Amino acid sequence: MRILLINGPNLNLLGKRQPGIYGSLTLKEIEERTAKRAAELGAEVRSFQSNHEGEIVDFIQKEAEGADGIIINPGAFTHYSLAVRDAIEGAGKPTIEVHISNIHGREEFRHHSVVADIAMGQVSGLGWRGYVAALEALVGFLQERNQ
Repeated sequence: MRILLINGPNLNLLGKRQPGIYGSLTLKEIEERTAKRAAELGAEVRSFQSNHEGEIVDFIQKEAEGADGIIINPGAFTHYSLAVRDAIEGAGKPTIEVHISNIHGREEFRHHSVVADIAMGQVSGLGWRGYVAALEALVGFLQERNQ
């Protein structure tokens, strides 16, 4: 089982950027913890981060065919990137949207996600643990689907 783990703009700054909101772990540490849990579940994670919308679209288009599902934290692209949304929808893979902070408890502009209606679910506000929760849910869904 192969899962794409995609992170959008500014998530490369985790551990430095607003640790009171986003925590003290780096993106690399979150990716490592998620990959470790994936291995325990018999899955493999392919991680990718970019600050550039087109690079995320290209990654999804290139990698989705060989993947079983997608976990994505689109960062700021959550709120307006129809290109990322369309790439996810076009991939046709079960997708879970993740946010470290509770986007619904923050500024009004963060409340809307253009990805939410095509994702099978959204994990928001659990910090780095949200990635692992999304992974466990996605792997469980994929296992049930393949039975």
